[in-house]
Amino acid sequence: MKYKGRRQSNNVEDRRGMSAGKVGAGLGGIGLVLVIALTLLSGGNIGDVITNLMGGQTAPTTNEPYVSSTEEDELVDFVSVVLADTEDIWTTIFKEQGLTYKEPTLVLFTDSVQSACGVAGASVGPFYCPGDQKLYIDLSFYKELKTRFKAPGDFAMAYVVAHEVGHHVQTLLGTSQKVHALNGKVSEAEYNAATVKLELQADYFAGVFAHYQKQAGYLDIGDIDEALTAANAIGDDTLQMQARGYVVPESFTHGTSEQRKRWFKKGYDTGTIEGGDTFNAKEL
Repeated sequence: MKYKGRRQSNNVEDRRGMSAGKVGAGLGGIGLVLVIALTLLSGGNIGDVITNLMGGQTAPTTNEPYVSSTEEDELVDFVSVVLADTEDIWTTIFKEQGLTYKEPTLVLFTDSVQSACGVAGASVGPFYCPGDQKLYIDLSFYKELKTRFKAPGDFAMAYVVAHEVGHHVQTLLGTSQKVHALNGKVSEAEYNAATVKLELQADYFAGVFAHYQKQAGYLDIGDIDEALTAANAIGDDTLQMQARGYVVPESFTHGTSEQRKRWFKKGYDTGTIEGGDTFNAKEL
């Protein structure tokens, strides 16, 4: 993705090097860590998951200034440009709908962070908290995408940011609130099915972001393939096979790899907000 020399968002809050206190502990092995990290990659009901992970260790405090590497500085510039592009895109789309887009804040952190949804460690991956309407990202996740999840490339990270912004869009439209209000009122399987639709819609919105990137001439050859690789890597079926060796479809909360890729591609192809109604789609 072409980003050097382009506008960066002013809505970036840098908390790298700051301690956040208690973080989750005792996750029970790498398999469980993998499931949790990738589940939270897509946002979802982050408050519930963080609460379940709370109460183990206390993050070390330090007064030393944070020292950023050259590679990390470039990544900060990159995600700042991606956020700026999402602001432009969703401001335009909301205006076309007669609505006003409220820009979210992107919080950069290391190790652990305090959000309105609770304290989260870096192992939970990037997430969006509707309580404060902020996105939270530990930039070390970029390396995780390349190595552990085999999803290299800058546009894989752009997809992650755009997906979390998609959850912000859902919050502004009231969609997230309607889904999370079902928790405890319907069966677990029914609630999981609703969250799958929510997540696939956020994938669709990430595809809409990519559609506008192409129109603006910002995409490089292979960028869409990078995003599709990332979407494929975080499907519930793929993650459960890696962690358990088998899948439990009724426990899916984010969609299969095929579904995530397909809805991202649909958003990329159509570029409209109307095409992302996963809740009334005949087939997910």
